[in-house]
Amino acid sequence: MTILDELKLQFSSLNEMQQQAVFQTEGPVLILAGAGSGKTTVLVNRIAFIIKSGLAQPWQILAITFTNKAAGELKERIEAVGGEGAEEVWAATFHSTCARILRRYGDRLGFSSHFTIYDTDDSRRLMKEIMKQLNIDEKFLSHKTVLNEISKYKDKMQEPKDIQTAASYDSRLKYIAQAYDLYQQRLMTSDAMDFDDLISNTIKLFEQNPDVLEYYQRRFKYIMVDEYQDTNKSQYRLISLLSKARGNLCVVGDDDQSIYRFRGATIENILSFENEFKGSVVIRLEQNYRSTGTILDAANNVIKNNLERKGKTLWTQNPKGERITLHTASSEREEAMFIARTILDGVAEGRSFSDFAILYRMNAQSNTIEQALSRSGIPHRVIGGHRFYDREEIKDMTSYLQVINNPHDDIRLRRIINKPKRAIGEATMIKVAEIASGVGESIYSVIKHASDYPTLARAAAKLEAFARLIDGLIEAALSGDYSIAELYNLILEHTDYKQYLMAEKDDYEQRIENIDELSSNIIKFQEDYGDEATLGAFLEEISLMTDIDNYDAQTESVVMMTLHSAKGLEFPVVFIPGMEDGVFPSMATIMEAGELNEERRLAYVGITRAKEKLYLIKTRERMLFGSTTHNRESRFVTEIPSSLLEKTGNENIYANHRYEHQPKQQFDPFAKKKPVAAPSGNKYSPGNTVYHKVFGTGMVLTASPMGNDTMLEIAFDKVGTKTLMANFAKMEIIK
Repeated sequence: MTILDELKLQFSSLNEMQQQAVFQTEGPVLILAGAGSGKTTVLVNRIAFIIKSGLAQPWQILAITFTNKAAGELKERIEAVGGEGAEEVWAATFHSTCARILRRYGDRLGFSSHFTIYDTDDSRRLMKEIMKQLNIDEKFLSHKTVLNEISKYKDKMQEPKDIQTAASYDSRLKYIAQAYDLYQQRLMTSDAMDFDDLISNTIKLFEQNPDVLEYYQRRFKYIMVDEYQDTNKSQYRLISLLSKARGNLCVVGDDDQSIYRFRGATIENILSFENEFKGSVVIRLEQNYRSTGTILDAANNVIKNNLERKGKTLWTQNPKGERITLHTASSEREEAMFIARTILDGVAEGRSFSDFAILYRMNAQSNTIEQALSRSGIPHRVIGGHRFYDREEIKDMTSYLQVINNPHDDIRLRRIINKPKRAIGEATMIKVAEIASGVGESIYSVIKHASDYPTLARAAAKLEAFARLIDGLIEAALSGDYSIAELYNLILEHTDYKQYLMAEKDDYEQRIENIDELSSNIIKFQEDYGDEATLGAFLEEISLMTDIDNYDAQTESVVMMTLHSAKGLEFPVVFIPGMEDGVFPSMATIMEAGELNEERRLAYVGITRAKEKLYLIKTRERMLFGSTTHNRESRFVTEIPSSLLEKTGNENIYANHRYEHQPKQQFDPFAKKKPVAAPSGNKYSPGNTVYHKVFGTGMVLTASPMGNDTMLEIAFDKVGTKTLMANFAKMEIIK
C-alpha cells in the first residue's frame, strides 16, 4: 500500500461522492452540494488532503466564502484537521480577501494602507450630501436608487464616463452618472472604499499591474470558492483572474439555493461553469445528513418545478419522520398565537427554546409574531434587526476610531465634529466642505489650518481645537504605548462622551451600557488576535461584519429571521408563516418567470432548514401594509404531495369558529375583549402562587390592568421574574 493509499484511508468515513470531491484536486472542479450534504466537511477535508499529501503548503491555498461566520468556522475546522501550519490557509470572505490584498498594494491605485471601508450607512450619508450639491431632487431620484445603480455599474466594471457616454438624452441617467463621478471623487479624497470597490478595485489592481496578479497567481496553487451560486459578475471575474495560471479552481455550490439575485448574484455563473472552465469535473453531493425523509421529499417536489437547474435529488438515510404540518389560521394574529402556543407545548415536552426558528418572506411579518412571543414570555431575538454597530452611540465611537486611523475620512469626521457639542454648526461645516472641494483636500486638512481661510475666521479657534484633539489621539495611536482598548478609553476621557449622553439623551443608561459593551468587544478582539490586534484590523472586522455573524445557536431563545438570512443555518423545528400567493411567493414575483424561479429556490431553502419538524402556516385573511387581503394558498404548498402533509386549523374560508383541534377556551392576546378569568375562576392578584406549564411555579408580584388584559409580573422559582399577559398565560392559580 502506497503512502497516498494510506492517507486516503484517513478519509474513509466520508461517503463515496464526498471522497471523490476530496481526492479530485487537479483542474477545474464543480461540486454541486445539495442542502445538508456536508459541503463544509468536504471543503475542510479536501484542504487537509492537499496539505497532508504534500501537493501544496497551507499558505498556497485560498478558500473563499461569503460570511465571516462561515469563514471563521472553516478556519477553525481546517486548523483542527489540517496538521501543522494549517492556520496559514487563507480562509476568508471575498471582501476581506480583497481588503487584505488592497492593504498591501492599494497605493498602486492611489489609496493608503489605512483606507476606510464605508458601510451602507456611510455610503447613504455621502450620497445624500452629493445629491444636495448637485441639486438632485430626492423625489425625482432617491439616494437609494442612485446607490443601487452605482453598485450594478461597479459589478459590471463600468466607470462614470461609461455611463455619461451611454446617457445621451436620458436626464435620469445623466444625474446618476454625475452622482457616481462625484461619489468616487469623494471616496478617493477620503481615502475610502465602499463594499463594491473592494472587489472592483482588486480587479483593477490585477489588470493594471501584471506583476501583482502574477504574484497571487503563483502564490495560490489551489483556490476553492464556497456558495458559488451567490457570486456576481465581478466576483466571477476576480476568481477567473486568480485561477487562470494554475487552473486548480474548485467551486462548491447549489444552483437550487441561488437566492440573491436582488444583490447582483447571477445563477449563470454556476450553470455555465463547465463551458467557462474547459475540462471541468462535476461531482454531485446528494446525500442529506440534516433532515428527515419527509422534509426532503417535500423539498424535492417543490424544486423540481424549476427549469433553470443542473438537476439533482436529495436523499437521506435518516428516518422518515413526522408529516409536515400545514396549519390554516383565521388571521395573522391567530397565526402568531399558533406559533407561540406550539413553542410552549414543545418546551413543556422537553425541547429548548433555541430549537425553534421562525422564517418569514418579509420583515413586515415579524411584528405580530414578536408581540405574541413577548406576551407569552417566550425569549426570542430577531436576526436582521437593528445591528449593534448601527446604533447611534456606537457609530459615534467607532467614527472617532475611524478618524484616528484615517483622518481624511470626511463622512466619519463630519459625524463627530459636533458630538459632543462644540458649537460647530452645519453652516460652518458646509463652508469647510466647499473649501475642501475647491482645493482638492480633505475636511481634516482644511480645519487644521482653519485660520488661513477668511470665511472660517469666526469658527477657526473651535475647528483647530478639534483638529488638535484628533492629532493628539493619532499621536497616541502611533506611539505604540496604548492598546485599542486604552485608546478607546482615551477618547471617552477627552471627549466627555458619556456626560454628553447623560445630558442629551433620555435613554442614556442603555446607551452607556452599549458604549461599555463596545469596550468589551474590543478587549475580546485583542484577546483573540494577540499581536495582530491593530486598530486597522479591528475597524476592518467590524466594517465587514453582517448581522448573521453574531448569531449564536447556543443562546436559549427562539430565533426569528427572513428566509434569505437563514441560508446556511439549520434548526430542529422551523415555522414558515405566510404561505400564501402574494406573500410567498411575493406579488412582485408571480408574473415573471425568472423571479418566480428564485422564489421557489427560496422556498426550497426554507424547507431544508428544518431537521425534524416543519410547520407551514397560511391565513384566511391577512392585514399587511394597512390592507386586508384574502390570498389563495401558496403555489409552493400545492406542489407538496398531500400524503406528506398533516392539515390542521380551519380551512373553510367562510367559517367563523376557531381551530378544529383547539380547546374551546382560547385567548387572543391581541383581541379587545373582556378579560378572561384564570382557570380557577379567580382573578390574578399580587401574592398569588401560580403554575405555568413551561416556567413552573411562581408568585405574582404585580397585576396591572392594561386595556382589556392584565400585565402580570411573576417571580418564577426556576427562570426568575417574567412579565406575561394574563389572557395568554393560561396559568393555574395554586393559592
